[in-house]
Amino acid sequence: MVGFRPAEVPPSTAVKFVGAGTAACFADLLTFPLDTAKVRLQIQGEAEASAAAGKGCALKYRGVFGTIITMVRTEGPRSLYSGLVAGLQRQMSFASVRIGLYDSVKQFYTKGSDRTTPNIARNAIVNCTELVTYDLIKDALLRSTPLTNNLPCHFVSAFGAGLCTTVIASPVDVVKTRYMNSASGQYSSVLNCAAAMMTKEGPRAFYKGFMPSFLRFGSWNVVMFVTYEQLKRAMMAASHKCTTNL
Repeated sequence: MVGFRPAEVPPSTAVKFVGAGTAACFADLLTFPLDTAKVRLQIQGEAEASAAAGKGCALKYRGVFGTIITMVRTEGPRSLYSGLVAGLQRQMSFASVRIGLYDSVKQFYTKGSDRTTPNIARNAIVNCTELVTYDLIKDALLRSTPLTNNLPCHFVSAFGAGLCTTVIASPVDVVKTRYMNSASGQYSSVLNCAAAMMTKEGPRAFYKGFMPSFLRFGSWNVVMFVTYEQLKRAMMAASHKCTTNL
């Protein structure tokens, strides 16, 4: 068996909060350059449309790894982690609540039964998709395959959740990025931004930067969920050991 054994008693809310926040920060540290590259590629779509109309210059970034290499060469390695501190603060406060409370809220509702606006929309879709799909895939694997509730099952479930999240959330993520980085007055609303993208660039515009988004969501989910599951078990094992010694 890989990793810690499943705890004999369910983890407490405090364990879920601390484990989720720590795991999310660890995932952010490892995948932040991919997120930075994703945003650069999504914003560049605006320049692409201008260049096609004869108002812009040639593309600066090509592909996720080409973007990372260009940024390191022109701005230095630290540019890949621009905004990391704010990202870690967000994960420690936000992820600890949304992931830490997920099991408790799910159990409550299933008990007894077998630029604020674009950010809210994007976060709601991402959170619902990644948490619910991780849970559904994990349950399906445990019921239908030889996998047990251990690291391989968590890895496959997290990877699948990352793919589903990317497919569903990419359009909202691209519109959010374009809208929040646009010049003042360029778009009258989020819907106007989406309509302009559709008119000028077509439906494929909503999946600009899909590969870096998938690399980001996929790797982030794998690191976060695997770390979270192991941290929960480690903390519960340590708590049980302390209680036994007393």
